[in-house]
Formats: sequence, structure tokens, C-alpha cells
Amino acid sequence: MIPIPDDVQIISLGEGGTLLTKLVKSLDQLGLREAYAKFEGVNSTGSFKDRGMTVAMTMAKYLKVPLVACASTGNTSASMTAYASRAGIKPLIVLPKGRVARGKLSQAILHGARIILIEGGFDNALRVILEVSRRGIVYPLNSINPWRIEGQKTIAYEIIDEIGDPDWIVVPVGNAGNITAIWKGLVELKRFGLIDELPRLAGVQTAGAAPLVRAFKMGLEEPLPVENPETIATAIGIGRPVHGSRALRAVRGSKGIFLEVSDEEILEAQRILARYEGLGVEPASAASIAGLKKLREEGIVDRDEKVIAIATGHALKDPDTALLHETTSYEAKDIREALTLIQRLTSA
Repeated sequence: MIPIPDDVQIISLGEGGTLLTKLVKSLDQLGLREAYAKFEGVNSTGSFKDRGMTVAMTMAKYLKVPLVACASTGNTSASMTAYASRAGIKPLIVLPKGRVARGKLSQAILHGARIILIEGGFDNALRVILEVSRRGIVYPLNSINPWRIEGQKTIAYEIIDEIGDPDWIVVPVGNAGNITAIWKGLVELKRFGLIDELPRLAGVQTAGAAPLVRAFKMGLEEPLPVENPETIATAIGIGRPVHGSRALRAVRGSKGIFLEVSDEEILEAQRILARYEGLGVEPASAASIAGLKKLREEGIVDRDEKVIAIATGHALKDPDTALLHETTSYEAKDIREALTLIQRLTSA
């Protein structure tokens, strides 16, 4: 199902086969009877990017590429540098200055990447990578590389294998490679006779970075660029999605929808998943749950439909955002005071 040569050396870190968690305690908050979270945070580097990176890095090794490169909001660079280390290939990354969560940046540093920080957001970083790849200086491993899409379509394969045909698959959307890949996988499965009906896709963007939502509502075939995207969900804070036109075709082909959610709705959804289901996800992941909640509230998704939300990355990717949530904490100056405090709290 992935068309790579037979004699390649597979570069793998154990990606795929991620948790498809049936939501139980959060169903009342979401207004649904049956919903699942496909938790991609359990991949080796903590996000869905590993699925595409194993295939793309395998082909880079096969092609004897000396240098791989990517632009990133954090997850792609974390994944690429890890797989490059595994493959023995030098990595170069271009990151938007001040817009990459510390957890993700620390991964790239740990794996020994050469890092260029650029002003102006992800879109400027990607322009740099596109230019140097055009000149033949680097082998690009952003999702413009078709091998990335081949790997990421396996999300669709796993969903269908585990629970059959869902009614909806809800996906956070930034550069739009993942929703494009999932649709590719679904179409292939239908072509092979493995599913009868194609699920509907819902692409979720943030209010501060919603070029596809705007285009979808206006009936356009290309995204409407957002010049200065701003959102707490930095992983999907992209104003010019490379796969925008393909994603629009995919969502329309599925009879689905694009919608936007606010940062506040994302934080609420992140809290719901963590405190009701025990799933710690980064803000971009929580966008799918926030979107699902809104789809139900607006009557677009029926209460009895079976829905999958793609949770794309782990909460540890962005620890600073996790610290924004309210909690109850106390201080004790010594052991005796701590014991007294616990006694008082537990007897209340």
C-alpha cells in the first residue's frame, strides 16, 4: 500500500499503531454517544509526523541524500532530526523565531540539528526551504515531499481496521498535509473494496489562522492567505498551507466542512481530554475536540453518529501552555505542615 522499492533499508523508530481511545467520561460535554480519539502523541517523537517521516527518511537513505531539511512549527523538525539521526543523515531546520514551543525545540536541539531562526513566521521558513531545495542544496522533508503523505495515510488504514467506517473524522489543520493524507488513505480503501462509504471530514483551524475556513465558506478552490497568523496552537498557526487546494477538494469530496475555533475553546477542549479521559494533548491536538464540540452544538454532527478526533501531538510538546490551566495548589514549609494540610484536605 506504500509504493517503496523492495530493497530499501527501512528507517523506523516504532511509529504507528497508535491508541484509538474510546471516549467515555467526556461524552456528555461533547454531546455524543460514541466518539474516539486517535492519539498520535504516543509515536516516538510525540506526534503524527513520525508516520510520514519513516517513509520519507527511508527514501532519503535509499537515494543516498547527504543533507535533509525542513521548515517547521516544531513537530516536523522534532521528527525529522530524530529520524535523520537514525539514518545517519545530517539535518538542517529553519524555524520561525519565537513561535516554536519549548518541548519541540528541545527535541531538535537534542538530536543535534543545525538550526536557523527566521523572522516572519512559518511561511517565511518554508519559502527558504523551497528555494534551497529548488537549487538542489538540500532534500526537503516537509509534506511537499510526497513520501510524507504516503506514510501519514496509514492513520486512515488503522481507523478502518479498528472500528470500521466512522461517520466523521475530525482533523486539526495547519499546512493541510495530514487531512490530505487521511483522505488519500480513505479513497484507496474504498477503491480496494475495504469500506463501503467514505467518512466525512471536518478540518479544524484556529480563528487566528483560518485560510481554509475562509476559502471554504466563499466557495474558493485556493486558500485565502493569513499574513500574520496568531494562535496558542502554534503547530497549526500557518497562513499559507501548502496542501490548501488539495485539502479543500478532500473536504468537499467527503461532503464535509472546515470550521474555526477560538484559543479559549482549544484550552477548554485540552482540559476536557486531560481531566475526563486522561489524555494529555498539545493545543493543536485539542483543536479537533474543540471542533467536534462545536459541530455537535451547531447540529452538523448528530448525537448518534460515530466520530473520530485526531489528537495529533502530546501535551509535553508544549509545557508552557499546560501551565496556563487552573489548578489547586498549596505550600508547606516542612513535612509536619504538609501532613497537617493533607489531613485537613482529606477530612473535609
